[in-house]
Amino acid sequence: MAGLYTSLRPQPPSSSSSSQQSFFSKVLLLLTILPLSLAVFAFVLQWRGGGVDDPISRWSPEESHKFPGMDSSPLSTVAHSSSHSSDCSLLAHSNTPSFPYYKDWKFKLHSDLKPKICITTSTSAGLEQILPWMFYHKVIGVTSFLLFVEGKAASPDVSKVLESIPGVKVIYRTRELEEQQAKSRIWNETWLSSFFYKPCNYELFVKQSLNMEMAIVMARDGGMDWIIHLDTDELLHPAGAREYSLRQLLLDVPSNVDMVIFPNYESSVERDDIKDPFTEVSMFKKNYDHLTKDTYFGMYKEATRGNPNYFLTYGNGKAAARIQDHLRPNGAHRWHNYMKTPKEIKLEEAAVLHYTYSKFSDLTSRRDRCGCKPTKDDVKRCFMLEFDRSAFIIASTATEDEMLNWYREHVVWTDKAVNLKLLRKGILTRIYAPMVIVQGLRESGVFSSIVSSAQKSLSKDKFLASIESSNSSKAAASETLPSRKIGRNQQSQATRRILEESASHFEFHEEAVPPRPPPGIDEDVITEA
Repeated sequence: MAGLYTSLRPQPPSSSSSSQQSFFSKVLLLLTILPLSLAVFAFVLQWRGGGVDDPISRWSPEESHKFPGMDSSPLSTVAHSSSHSSDCSLLAHSNTPSFPYYKDWKFKLHSDLKPKICITTSTSAGLEQILPWMFYHKVIGVTSFLLFVEGKAASPDVSKVLESIPGVKVIYRTRELEEQQAKSRIWNETWLSSFFYKPCNYELFVKQSLNMEMAIVMARDGGMDWIIHLDTDELLHPAGAREYSLRQLLLDVPSNVDMVIFPNYESSVERDDIKDPFTEVSMFKKNYDHLTKDTYFGMYKEATRGNPNYFLTYGNGKAAARIQDHLRPNGAHRWHNYMKTPKEIKLEEAAVLHYTYSKFSDLTSRRDRCGCKPTKDDVKRCFMLEFDRSAFIIASTATEDEMLNWYREHVVWTDKAVNLKLLRKGILTRIYAPMVIVQGLRESGVFSSIVSSAQKSLSKDKFLASIESSNSSKAAASETLPSRKIGRNQQSQATRRILEESASHFEFHEEAVPPRPPPGIDEDVITEA
């Protein structure tokens, strides 16, 4: 019993056990005190002087910040102005220097940067759309812009700003321009002839092709290496390059390739109140070319949502062409060559982001540009794609509420469960780079600086004179014929007779590539049969 009692009595702790417990206690105390000390130190700094400066908020004007794709760009500072153009409320929100890569909105590029890339467009948009579109592409490496302007884009308060930007050439649609285009060899060739003398989208398609033909000459004279035709609701997305750079992407193209195809992705808006698509839209529907056949056709019904096609509008992308002898346009979506069949490649990751019908107001703005009757037969004469036809009829016949309901049903992606499913399947994808770049440019005051600089560069008398001159040009242009009639009255009777009576006298070429919808479900059935 005594032995048992002895074994149950607590033994005095050994010296080694005591020292070990003391060590652990000290470590625990240290781990507790250290973060508390750091927190107190940070609080004191904040209390005494406003805290530690954010490195971005105190960058030096003399420092050089580079953005991927523009490694050799010299950068200098630019003062941010608080004055803004009346039609550019979307162009300036904040002067916070949160995007310090470019502090010089002029983006002066070294002459030795290769390749030199030119973008050409035909536009009637305002500064609120053109400036973000243009400077986004400057950021990713575009050198030069050829802007064929009319409508709002040709107005003095817009065009003078555009003309003030280095690397930008503005071409107005004057009588002289139309007379020059009336002499184009295109009118004597078959590849575009099926689009002649038709209204609305067909007229625009011919006009774009004639402008592209002139742009080739201008780009070559300017020493450009590549030329791309884009609309101002489209952004190039150079995914797959070693850096987010169109210049790097085209630099890696083999020298024997003449044309590079960018499959298009289509914006999938999630709200009906989008005002600035470039900074508010991040969800896109992928192109057929970037999906497996099983995924595309397996999810076709859910991805189409009762609309005529997988995409609302075109699905055959846009192209960049290497500038060389005998290059010609082949419609707004492709290029061709008079002497050979161009060697082309289709990019597996890069894309054109098409922000189509991304704003509710796009319904009425498209309607207002076309004078066709809102009937099923007449819209076929005016529009190439089925959704455009349906949208035109709705915009022309429905009330505002009916239009909004139709827009929500056919354009807006409000079902989050469906969106998530299609995102997981890869049909939909999130792309944030354009949002970040455009928003960064806006916040750093780039757009407001451009407008302010253009306004200051013109004296009051000079500005008034420019308005008077522009109005005179506009009056002269208003007397000109629409482009679908170019050549009808200005070409010789013999040329018109050839056009109408004897197609055998034409130079025959493969027909121009129009905007085409993606493959339909029926087309797959025919292919598999």
